[in-house]
Formats: sequence, structure tokens, C-alpha cells
Amino acid sequence: MKTLVIVDDEPSVLNGLRSYVDWAGQGIELIGAADDGDTGLEMIKELKPDIVLTDVQMPAMDGIRMAAEVRAVLPFTKIVFISGHNDADYLRSALQIHAVDYLLKPIRRKELASVMGKVTGALDAEARERSRVKEMQVKLAQSLPLLRERFLLSVISDRINPAHIREKLEFLDLALLSANGYIVIVIMIDDIPEVLDTRTEQDKQLLSYTVLNIIQELIDKQMRGITFEKQPGEYVGILLTRQLDDGDTEEAEEVQSPEQELLLLAESIRDNLRQWLKLSVTIGVGEGVSSLPELPSSYKQARGAADQKWYLGKNRILSMDKLESAEHLRYRYEAEWSERVLAALRSGDRKRTLNELEQIFARLEQNRGHGSRYAQNVSLHLILQSGQVMLELNGMSEEWEQKEMEAWKQVMRQETMQDLLRYTAAYLQEVCDFSHLKRSGKAGEVIERVRMLIGQRFAENLSASDIAEGVYLSPTYVRLLFKQETGETLFEYLTKVRIEQAKNLLKDPQNKLYEVCYAVGYTDPSHFSKLFKKITGSTPSAYREQLK
Repeated sequence: MKTLVIVDDEPSVLNGLRSYVDWAGQGIELIGAADDGDTGLEMIKELKPDIVLTDVQMPAMDGIRMAAEVRAVLPFTKIVFISGHNDADYLRSALQIHAVDYLLKPIRRKELASVMGKVTGALDAEARERSRVKEMQVKLAQSLPLLRERFLLSVISDRINPAHIREKLEFLDLALLSANGYIVIVIMIDDIPEVLDTRTEQDKQLLSYTVLNIIQELIDKQMRGITFEKQPGEYVGILLTRQLDDGDTEEAEEVQSPEQELLLLAESIRDNLRQWLKLSVTIGVGEGVSSLPELPSSYKQARGAADQKWYLGKNRILSMDKLESAEHLRYRYEAEWSERVLAALRSGDRKRTLNELEQIFARLEQNRGHGSRYAQNVSLHLILQSGQVMLELNGMSEEWEQKEMEAWKQVMRQETMQDLLRYTAAYLQEVCDFSHLKRSGKAGEVIERVRMLIGQRFAENLSASDIAEGVYLSPTYVRLLFKQETGETLFEYLTKVRIEQAKNLLKDPQNKLYEVCYAVGYTDPSHFSKLFKKITGSTPSAYREQLK
């Protein structure tokens, strides 16, 4: 419902418009009427109507002057003039103040309804447009964090147009970045696969939000700058460096240098993330630059410094002065290295295998110019060659093939040289153990120990890990060896032992069926019954009947 105020000094016109027009039928509510311009203006200012219907000629304050003052304070109010046939000059003035329409006296109902229909339609259209603009402004405000992040990503990625920097900063409310000096730090969560893989998407977003908040609060407290997430597990801080001016000279001993401030900030970030989120992080620090277009170089230096955790270890603060340049490989992988590792594997010598690996990795650590990729490729090559030993020993089962495929993934997820060495060594030593037992003829002894353990503990909820722990070997290796030596899996043998024990217990009619189920290591009588029938051909109750 639109609101209307009528202003006319002729009583007959005013009374007719007020009393004999069905305003409600046109979607309009008449909220006020005045008989002169001065009174009408005050009423309009107070009631703020959507539409003003006013006479052009009135004493004291005419409709043109009143409308001009209304337009100044209520720009969205629509004004319609009523005029006589001889008011041409007034109508020209009305058009100059953007009156929406006019009506000539005497007023006809049909013409009045037509004009008011246009006015209400225009009001509705403007309301929709204002609503759309307001909605767009809300959406823009909501998207500002994303727009800021995109802009900051472009700043460190060398994709920014220097000519538009100031305009962008003002639009995104990043005036803080208008400074004379900058430096970039990169905060990388250590062991990121393990940190993220176990979390739901909601938990990942919550973790990211919390990490960003902690970093930004510390930046605001100790320096100036802004932080954002470049990719999962990697956070970038653009910091403003403070220059000492002449006024600081006398207090220079008390004022910390930018380097000291930066080191303290990095330590605070590392310590707080460890304390509050139990996260280990590696922080890389770039060199200072004097303008935003130079930030990509500072970011590359900071990221390069952080990547040195591959050699120097995790949970560190690393800067450019800790990097060692290398234009070429100091050590290339030699075929004889593989031959020595293969020989150690075939002999089943764990100590020798580990020693050969440590020597290889000690050399690879000096190839820092090529980062992690070269060492990972060497590790993959060694794992692939160990498969040759498994094939020679007839140990390349489907399970071991899956283990080998998983090893390829895990190699690429290791974050330091020492992590890669430990993982590769653990994998190759399983091959070494298999080789040792196969060649020594002691595989049979292991199988007997496994059978004995199952015979003693079949009533427990045994897993392959429990059995492997009992014979001091890895689960994968025990499953592989048992299948190769006996022709049946650990689970199949365990089930056979349990069913045989169940048969013995069923001979005693005092033993209830559910008690027999629990006594042989099963918790679900229905499952036990189905398994018993699958192996013996009859249910436990039918089997007991056959014994009578």
C-alpha cells in the first residue's frame, strides 16, 4: 500500500479528492491533506508519503516551490501536479523539478486512476531496484574476504597491474598495505596429510579459520600486516616493515629492529599454534622489498626457505641465509648403489640394508638445488627393485602388490629427507626379513609359532596385527608368509581352529549354543551359526542332534 498526501487550496477539489475517490482500490492510503503549501510542506516532512498530489497555484507557497523543497528532503517521493489550463509556465517549472505527471482541472476519475497507476508502478520498480542494489551490496560485503584473498594471491603471484593497486586497495579496504616496505612469511603445517586426512570438511574449514585467526591476532599485536591461506596447510603473511626515523635515534637501543620483530613474531606463531592447536609448523621468511609489485620475489624466497625443511627438519624458522645454493647435482644416483642394496636384501641382512640406505641418503642430502623430487625418485626406484627380490622368492602376492602401490603414494607424501629415509628403510627391511626367513629355512618355525599362538588365543578377538606382534613380525609379512607356506590365509586357519573347538564344545549338551559361540571367539551367535553351517554343512543345533 502506497501513502498519499494531497495539497490544494480549493476546498471543493480537496474535499472531492479526499471523499469521492476510492484510493484503497488503487492500492493507495490517503494519510494527510492540507489547504496551503506551508502546511502541506510540514505535513509531508513529518509523514514522508510515497506520493504528493498538489495544486500548482496556491497562496504564500505555491506548488512548485513546495515540491522543490520536498524533492530536497524526500528524493524518492513522487510528485503529481494539479493545474488549470492556463498554467503553462507553471507546468514547465514542474517538469524542471522532475514531477512525474500532471492533471488538468477539472479532474476526471479515469485520468486520475491512469496517472496514479503509472506512479505506483514507478514506485514499485524503484523499490525493486533499490532492493536489488541493497542485495548486491550485501553480497559484495559478504564476498569481500574472498575478493581480498584473490587479490592477495595475485599480489604474490606476479599477476597484479601496478597501475590499479591503489584503487584495489581502497575498494578492498586494504589501505593497511599502503606502505614503504614489505616482507613475506610462509607458515606451512608439518605432516599436512596426517593433519587433514582424518578430518571432515567442516573440521578442515574450522581448523583453517582458527589458524588464520591466531596468526592475524599475533601480527596485529606485534607488527602490522595481513595473512591469508594460499592452499590447504600453507598460510602467507604480508608484513609491513617499520623504518626507524630520525626521531628514534635516541631510543635506538630500546627500539627493536625489523629483523628482531620478525623473528619474535615467527616464534610466537610457531609456539601458539603448537600450544593451542597441537600443530607443528615450519616458517619460511623472505627478504624485504619496497613495493607491492616486488612481493612475488619475497614470497618465492619465503617459500623456498620453508621448503628447506626437507633437509633441515620440521618445526623450524628458516630464512634465506640458511639456504645453500646448488646449480647442479653434487651426487647422481649410481647403478652400483642399487646393486649393493639388492645384495643386502637378498642376503636378508637388516643391518647392511639400513647402512646402504643411510649412505645413499647422506649423499642425496647434498643435492639441495633439486629439492625433494630427486630423493623421492631414488626411493621409488629402490622400492621397485625390492619387488624383484619378492618375485625371486615367490612372495609377490596380491596383498604385497597393494602394499607396493601404497608405498609409492607414501613416498610422495614425506616432508623431510629423514622421514623419507625412515619410511623407505621400514619398507625394505620387511623385504629383508622375508628374504632372510625364506633363505634360512626358518619359515616353518614362524608358521608353527603362528599356529601355536592361534591355538592358545583363538577365543580372543584376534587380528592380524595381534598375531604378528606375537611372533615379532609385521602384519603384512606374516599374512604373506603364512599364505605362501600353508596355502590358506590367517583368517581361514583361525576360523578352522575355532570351528573345531566349537565341535568339541557342542558334544556336551550342558553347553548352550550362545555360550559355545562366545567361547570360541565370536560375539554374534547368528554370524557364528552361518559360519558353522558354511564350513560343516549343518547348523550348530543340527550338528548337536547328529551326535545323539
